[in-house]
Amino acid sequence: QVQLVESGGGLVQAGGSLRLSCAASGSIFSINTMGWYRQAPGKQRELVAIITSNGETLYADSAKGRFTISRDNAKNTVYLQMNSLKPEDTAVYYCNADGTMISGEVFGSWGQGTQVTVSA
Repeated sequence: QVQLVESGGGLVQAGGSLRLSCAASGSIFSINTMGWYRQAPGKQRELVAIITSNGETLYADSAKGRFTISRDNAKNTVYLQMNSLKPEDTAVYYCNADGTMISGEVFGSWGQGTQVTVSA
């Protein structure tokens, strides 16, 4: 089993910043892609940003120029720095990771989610 635990969500005013963290733990051999997704009330879960094991990144258009994804491979942790936050960024943010366990089994895991609320 691989567990993902997010932290760093909260309430912030428009224009403010938040930094989300997600730490993976368990019988991990390697992690390929780590990423952040979000789901607003009444909407489908959507990609925010992903980062590969060698640091390649992909951002949703809504995140480009405002959000930065990074990871610490030694700590199996991924971060999302969110600046210039807007009310439309309000959502539950989920961490995702995929890779290989020590047993050789591949995994794909989701965190429990962390609430981000941006007030106008």
